[in-house]
Amino acid sequence: MPRPTSSPPHIHFFFPFRISCLVFLSFLSHVAESQIQDQELQVLLQLRQSWRDPSSLAHWVASNSSSHCTWPEITCQGGSIAKLKLDNLNINYSIPSFICGLKNLTKLDVSYNNIPGEFPRALYNCSKLVYLDLSQNYFEGPIPSDIDRMADLQVLILAANSFSFDVPTSIARLRRLRILHLYQSEYNGTYPEEIFGLPDLEELRLEHNDKFLPSQLPQNFTALKKLRFFSMARTNLFGGIPETVGDMEALEHLNLAMNLLIGEIPGSIFALRNLSELYVYMTNVSGSIPQAVSATKLTVIELSFNNLTGNIPEDFGKLKNLSSLDLQFNQLSGRIPEGIGCLPSLSNVRLSYNNLWGTIPPDFGKFSALRLFEVAINNLTGALPELCHGGTLLGLAAVDNNLDGELPESLGNCSDLSIVLLNNNGFTGNVPGGLWMSPNLRTLILSGNRLTGELPEELSPNLTLIRMSNNRFSGKIPGTVSSLRNLVLFDASNNLLTGMVPTELTELPFLRSLLLDQNELSGNLPTAMGSWKSLATLNLSHNQFTGPIPTDFGFLPVLVQLDLSENQLSGLIPPEISLLKLVYLNLSSNRLRGRVPHELEKAPFEASFLNNPGLCASNSFTRLNVCNSQSHRLPRNLALILILAISTAIFVSLAAVFTVRASISGASTWKLTAFQRLNFTRSNILSELKDENVIGSGASGKVYRIMLNPSGDAVAVKRISNNQKLDENLEKQFSAEVEMLGNVRHVNIIKLSCCISCENYKLLVYEYMENRSLDHWLHKTKRLSLILGVANNMILDWPKRLQIARGAARGLCYMHHDCLPPIIHRDVKSNNILLDSEFNAKIADFGLARMLAHQGEAVTLTGIAGSAGYLAPEYAHTTKVNEKIDVYSFGVVLLELTTGKEAMGEEEDMCLVDWAWRHILDGKAISDAIDEEINNDSFLAEISNVFMLGIFCTMKRPSKRPLMKEVVQVLLKCSDPLYDIEQTSRHNLDVAPLLANPRHEEMPQSAHRLPRCNTF
Repeated sequence: MPRPTSSPPHIHFFFPFRISCLVFLSFLSHVAESQIQDQELQVLLQLRQSWRDPSSLAHWVASNSSSHCTWPEITCQGGSIAKLKLDNLNINYSIPSFICGLKNLTKLDVSYNNIPGEFPRALYNCSKLVYLDLSQNYFEGPIPSDIDRMADLQVLILAANSFSFDVPTSIARLRRLRILHLYQSEYNGTYPEEIFGLPDLEELRLEHNDKFLPSQLPQNFTALKKLRFFSMARTNLFGGIPETVGDMEALEHLNLAMNLLIGEIPGSIFALRNLSELYVYMTNVSGSIPQAVSATKLTVIELSFNNLTGNIPEDFGKLKNLSSLDLQFNQLSGRIPEGIGCLPSLSNVRLSYNNLWGTIPPDFGKFSALRLFEVAINNLTGALPELCHGGTLLGLAAVDNNLDGELPESLGNCSDLSIVLLNNNGFTGNVPGGLWMSPNLRTLILSGNRLTGELPEELSPNLTLIRMSNNRFSGKIPGTVSSLRNLVLFDASNNLLTGMVPTELTELPFLRSLLLDQNELSGNLPTAMGSWKSLATLNLSHNQFTGPIPTDFGFLPVLVQLDLSENQLSGLIPPEISLLKLVYLNLSSNRLRGRVPHELEKAPFEASFLNNPGLCASNSFTRLNVCNSQSHRLPRNLALILILAISTAIFVSLAAVFTVRASISGASTWKLTAFQRLNFTRSNILSELKDENVIGSGASGKVYRIMLNPSGDAVAVKRISNNQKLDENLEKQFSAEVEMLGNVRHVNIIKLSCCISCENYKLLVYEYMENRSLDHWLHKTKRLSLILGVANNMILDWPKRLQIARGAARGLCYMHHDCLPPIIHRDVKSNNILLDSEFNAKIADFGLARMLAHQGEAVTLTGIAGSAGYLAPEYAHTTKVNEKIDVYSFGVVLLELTTGKEAMGEEEDMCLVDWAWRHILDGKAISDAIDEEINNDSFLAEISNVFMLGIFCTMKRPSKRPLMKEVVQVLLKCSDPLYDIEQTSRHNLDVAPLLANPRHEEMPQSAHRLPRCNTF
């Protein structure tokens, strides 16, 4: 018999021993893990302490009940910290070196904080780091040239900091990089073309680095076969778009906006690939061609704000994945390709501000869910397509084209519509009834067409702005307008409306502007106006109203513009009208009688009462009958006093003139340097330097207006005097600057005709500007000097203000970007912006101007010069300046134009910039900051955009301010009602994040404790 088998004795011994070893090893592993966690906890607690215990990390405390792996900022793997997400925690201190005590850290995100200092080289010791995000902080200086020591990095995000100099070539040695974000910093050199050779790169973002040296798109960038997201917007690119862009097979997002690109968009770059393979496929299979065999994966194309010409390529119609196409603000011409309208994924179409012509392809909106469709300011003709088949359209802008026909009925079924801008076309017929009632509609602008029909009884309750002027609408204004509780502006002027102004219209609490002029309205004016607490502008002129002017008009608290002219109103002018703070009043061409209230006998209202035969006024209103001429004779003793005062003034003036003339005649030989062809001689100027010709004075001397001939030609002469002879260096510097400015030629820069100089005097002869300087028009304290001088109407309305802003911006833009070398003004302010007879703006007073050796290069000046309230912060503290100090000062001017306030207020610690920032920080409405003289809701969107541009121009960090060429672009397009804060942030005029994040460095540290203005 076989012998029974049994286990060897040593096996029985080893099995329990093996189990014991496993238990022991598990115990050791647990001990090791516990030690790692304790060590990591100590690092975290030390990290919190080094950051001065921010409140956002108050929960970082040692606890026996839970592990730090449960803290929301921390992700652990295998019991050890792998990821730290510390974004937006208000961290104000640098990253300490001991953070690399977290041995297994692979991801570190400290974005959206206030971390200062240079790039933290201490992170080189975090040996396992593959993801690093330092964006939206205050890091500065160069990116280290040895950054390639972080060899395992796959994601590097350094965007929105103050890194400067060149982007180092060493970044291109991080061969594992998949994501590289370097956008929105202060690089003032170049970027290495070698980064376009990184084999695994999927996202490359270099946009909004406007100090990069001008460059063309590198030829090798198309080697990035895995690149999905590519953005070089606003990076000083020039030249054309290379054909080879089409080789980037994985590309989904292409953004080259806001550059200097020229030429045509290559028609072949987005064409179908591998045509031979596609042909073989098509000839060997039956059935339809799958969309996957279509062209590229492109979903977004942004080429806006360039100088591209030619046609939109037909091949764009083959981009089956395209969701957003933005080609606005170029010089494109030709037709919109039919195929684009058939794209199945298309959501946003922005083609405004080009030279496109022809009809809009009829298939837009049929095959995709359109959300935005913008083709404003082109030369398009024909009918508007049925854009809202999918019912998803949010915004429509077709302003300023030649479109005609009836509006598509589908607009009446588009429940998501929020804004419709169809003004200045040739549309006819009735407005679809559903459009008036669209539940989300807020803005409806139909003015400047040939539309007919009546206002319906039911209107969308969310409407805030209705502009239907210059059409052929008829019928009565329905009483149901009382349901428009949010209505701010109602403009129905120049139509065929009849009937009375319904009482219900006076029940709208937020109505600010009501324009019903040039209609056929009749009856008495409404009397119950208790709800019109916000009404600022009321125009009922050119109608058939009868009866008296209601006294209730005098109790409208914010009314500043009132026009009741060209009606049949009768009776007295209610004295309550005098209680209003009017900036515009017109009661002319009625049947009013009696005396004009004394408080209304002001120069701005001189023409406000004409063609009312029954009205009379005092002597000061010579265009009306005088009520009682005897009552206005001067007392005899007062007349004597005036005669003596005038005699004394004449004596003093003559003495001054003789003194000046004696000084001038005793001077050495005068030298005349001409920069233009002159129609006067040196003696014409010298003989007229009389005090009666003085029109202004400043720190450097007086300014004279000198008439050259009886026909009214005049020049302005600025006399700069010095008690002692200028030394040779100053004389050369002065001559060089005068010669520089004499050679500047621009319609928005004051023309310097010649310089006349001697030992102690220098005369600069400029073209004469009839309307003086901007500050006299904006600031009430300075208007008295204009009453005797230049204009009848003292109110500077918004269209003129915008015209002035655009003109001054063009002048500065020319100085910064078109002069070689560039010129910075150094003293931009409202009283250095002069206005001609048509209110065209010209930059003047270059006494502080300096040439720059190279554009964007800072120049150190020996002293600080300029004007309080206008000085950029960096100028006041470092005296190192570039063009951005002019941008800051111009931002102050924009705030003056929109608010009417002076750059330096009466309070010592409060200047306009601080006031405006505080207004935004406190969450107040922009409309509350607007000058009451222009607070007309017809222009509210424009004024708000310019106000926010002023905010953006006055940011503390120069790199965050726009260039003057960008300022010009914004001012040119701010009239587009679709251009708002959202549109602004799309192009990095990024104000919106400031409003949402008070911790941002640009905002004052406290709403109650603001930094003092620079008053050096």
